Order: sequence, then structure tokens, then C-alpha cells
Amino acid sequence: MSQETQPSSSAPEPPGPAPGGRVPPPLPGAERLAAELRALRRPGLAGLRTLRPEALIRVAVAAGLSGGFDDEAAGVETLLKAGVRHLGGRTLSADGTRGDPLARAAAHTFGLLPDWRGVSGQERRKAAAAVYGVTSERFRKSQEQEVIAELALAVLAVARAAITGPPPPGLPGLPGPPGPSGPDGGGGPVTRTPEPVPDPPTRLTGPPLSAAAVHRVTVHVASIELLRDIDILVSSENIYLEMSKTFRSTVSGSLRRAAAIRDEAGETVDDVLARELVEWMRAHGRSGLPVRPGTVVPTSPGALAERGVRRIHHAAVASPTSDGHGYRVDPHVLAEAVSASFRLARAERDRYDPPLSSLCFPLLGAGHGLPPEKAARWLCWAVHEELSRDPSWTVHLVAQRPELAQLLTAASSAP
Repeated sequence: MSQETQPSSSAPEPPGPAPGGRVPPPLPGAERLAAELRALRRPGLAGLRTLRPEALIRVAVAAGLSGGFDDEAAGVETLLKAGVRHLGGRTLSADGTRGDPLARAAAHTFGLLPDWRGVSGQERRKAAAAVYGVTSERFRKSQEQEVIAELALAVLAVARAAITGPPPPGLPGLPGPPGPSGPDGGGGPVTRTPEPVPDPPTRLTGPPLSAAAVHRVTVHVASIELLRDIDILVSSENIYLEMSKTFRSTVSGSLRRAAAIRDEAGETVDDVLARELVEWMRAHGRSGLPVRPGTVVPTSPGALAERGVRRIHHAAVASPTSDGHGYRVDPHVLAEAVSASFRLARAERDRYDPPLSSLCFPLLGAGHGLPPEKAARWLCWAVHEELSRDPSWTVHLVAQRPELAQLLTAASSAP
């Protein structure tokens, strides 16, 4: 049965604060927006005028993208494009062939790319399914529902950002909403100076890291789930220990996908890592609540045991930003998580035969408020501190891109 249903009503979300004390109109709920997006999927942009999705129109008005009845369809179209940008499509190419998979799939699903306005719903679904390498039918039953749900949340975030601050920058082929007036009223973007990220501590006294310990650090250019025969792989999580979706190209999403147990048809029958994290949260009375930043929780490796992995450590390092539109990583929390992972590894070491002896860390924090160079320096400083205390461990550092691996190599070699 088709998943495309008519919109259903849901309670509006409470309004947030607005500049100048103005009370913004209440925004509709994400469920209602998702229902309207499902109804819009088949006709695409051409259906905006006939369907007239009221909840999406309200969000477009709140975001300052629609000025009246004659502008409703154009406002919703711009809103959807802004939502794609918010989904992580900052590297989305004009033709949708490169960039974040979620953003690419959303752009194809609703025909938001140049020259795709008149493409049929069947062809748009086929193109979106190709992003994940699955059939159109499997995409309809699985990834499409996630794409629609995430886009609904994204357009709400766009509206809230427009109410409380400037929108994110635009992308090729996806024009963004007009920026708010700058401090001088000249229409320029409002800029905020980010707080400087501190450097890791400098060791002024005490013994330096031995050459033997330095040689126990290996840097890989790879996706972490492809590594073999490393006892412990570390995953970066938010403080709610909610793993990324399996179709995201994050460390968390990649490990979750690779660890899942599948049947002969390739369908997931046990989402091992996510399930065990939920069980841990329930057992520790934290269901729906955050854990302390820097907490590290262990799980089994699931299907990754076939690659010689024996444990997954989930490091809760990403905290939601104050505006609720993303995450940030404090470098001190990053260092604390590294220490906690080593501490946990030492506690579990002798429970295995042979004992645990190796850990692998991704570039924690890069992309969440930490410049990659600073993230690499803090990660390597924390690893060196642990190896100076116990040089018996072998440490692997991993990054998907060569330039990030070079940062890890340079930071790991620093005195």
C-alpha cells in the first residue's frame, strides 16, 4: 500500500522568542509537515498550487519566504530547498550527483534540482533510490520515510532560524531565502564571531612520550567500519546516545549499518548497536535523558565481529546547540571521552582471550564546532597522555579524507 497519505492535523508547537520582542506565529508539528510532504511527493513541485499544503505554507510565511496568496507556491519551494541545505547538503552539486546522501535523496524526491520540476514521481523516486543503491520499492518502504521525516524537521529548523537569527548560506542550484538586514540595515548577513577554540595543554615538565609509544599510533585513510582486527572501535555520539541513521555517512551511521545483523535477503533483523544503547539507557534510568558529556558506553560489535572487532565504544561528545539546530563538541569533553575509553578498555581487557590490546578513534568533534586541525590536536594530545601512562596499547586513528588523515599524522607526530 502506498505511504502517500493526506495530511493529518497535529498540535502546533509553542512559539519561540523573536527579535524585538515580537511573538512569532505558532509552527505546525513535524508529523503534519511530514504528512503534507508525503502527499506532495508524487506530484512534486507542480502540485503545490493544487494541493496547497497549509502547514508548509505557514512555515514558509514564518520563515519570511512567502508574502501572500500569490507567493505561496514559490515560498514553499524555497523553503524545501532551504530544508535540503539544512540536511547537510552544503556540498551538494548542482546536478545532485555529489554531496550528502540525505540531501541528495530529498532533492531528487521532490524535484528540487534544476530541470527536474517536470520529472515524474516514479523517475524522481528511482533517482532518489539510486543514491542509496536500492530498488525504488525498497526505498519507498524504508529510506523514503526517513528522508521525508528529516526534511520535515529541517524546514521547521529553517523557520526557527529565520525567527531567531540568520539562515545558513546557499548552495549551487538551490537558491536560499533572502538574508536578514545587517547591523546597519543594509541587507547584509548578520555575522556572529565564534568563540576561539583553545589549544590542548602543553607538557612543560615530566617525561616525554617514548619513541616506542609514538610508534604504536597508526593513522588510516578509510571508513572506520572497513578496518580489521582492531579490538575496540570508538563511535562519536550525541549526549542522548542516539546513533545516526544508517544511511548517513557519519562514523555513527556507518558503524550502526555495518554491525547490524541481516537475513539472507539483506534485511536488518537486529539493529545491534542501537538496541544495546537503548537497553543501557533503560537500565541506567536515562531513557529520553542526556548522559554526562564525555561518557563512554560499550556495546558488542554485532556483525563487525566477523572483521575481528570485539567491542564498540560509544563516546557521548556532541551536545545540542542552544538554538537546537545542530551539535557542538567541547575539546575538553573530547579529551575526557578518550580517557574514559581507555579506562573502560583497561577494565574489560582481561575478560577476553587474548586480552584487548588495540583501540581506534575517528576524528572526534570535527564538523561540530571544532576546526579539524584543533580536533586532531586535542585527540592526539589525549591519546598521548594515555599512552604515557600505559604504552602497552596500540592506537589507530582514522579519517575518510586524506587531508584529515594528514592532520592526524602531523598532530600525532608533534612533541
